[in-house]
Amino acid sequence: MSIPWLASRRTRGVLPGNPACSGCPHNIGLRVLGRVVGDRAILVVPAGCTSIITGYWPREGLEFPLLHVPFASAAAVASGVRAALDAGGRGDAIVVVWSGDGGAADIGFATLSGAATRNEDILVIVSDNEAYMNTGVQASGTTMWKALTTTSPVLGKTEERKDIALLTLIHKVPYVATASIGYPSDLAEKIRRASEIKGFKLIHLHSPCPPGWRFDSDKTVLVAKLAVETGAWILWEYDRGNFKISPPSTPYRDKSRRKPLTEYIKLQGRLAHLTEEDIREIERRIDENWNLILRLEEYYASHVKA
Repeated sequence: MSIPWLASRRTRGVLPGNPACSGCPHNIGLRVLGRVVGDRAILVVPAGCTSIITGYWPREGLEFPLLHVPFASAAAVASGVRAALDAGGRGDAIVVVWSGDGGAADIGFATLSGAATRNEDILVIVSDNEAYMNTGVQASGTTMWKALTTTSPVLGKTEERKDIALLTLIHKVPYVATASIGYPSDLAEKIRRASEIKGFKLIHLHSPCPPGWRFDSDKTVLVAKLAVETGAWILWEYDRGNFKISPPSTPYRDKSRRKPLTEYIKLQGRLAHLTEEDIREIERRIDENWNLILRLEEYYASHVKA
């Protein structure tokens, strides 16, 4: 799908030759962000891969006004930046927390939850590569079950992953969505809609990582697309009482129309150890998650909008 207003904007945000790994998904997401709101965005970045992508002296990797902050403080700092901008008559600026999974779902969750509870007028984008990639591929709260990391048991992570989007949804904020770097037009539309809403907004962006997931760097978008096409990652959007799977016409509601999960798994070295029993269990968990999301869509359609 082409977006005329997106194609017409000058690319802003990501500069060529930055220190990102080859095939880095964050560069894709940041480029989309720059296309949509780059001239208005002020980024608050907790520790993570993007701390490196921003560049090292004397070069810069990103074109955004940007604050580097400690892991735990991003949403709190962004709240302060928002207050300062409002006091200075800069209500048109968009304060964006660009965070990894550790800075949002784990170490930074307390301040994120606090900002959501206060309904601060900030946009949080969680570019989730499912581990602490910048410091050595340690497991995080969002690492999928059974994935190998440098801190997981020999047969992979034993805990279920944390769903930061659903956790944010129950804070009753105005906007929450999931997105994928494999679907940049969908991500762009969600950023655009979120940027037009006053209050707390969160987009949980699926960002497969070549070195951390152990796949070739030219396969980033393919892996991201397969996550959606196999049902392992569900695209949905909550906008002020309206909850919908995106797009509503997606064929992946129907399990029989999804690609085999093995197509997604076989590309990832972190999952190469899985047994057939493991794969069946992952499929069961995917079905369970789809049932939950479908029920949420039905609930909001029949109750909230009634």
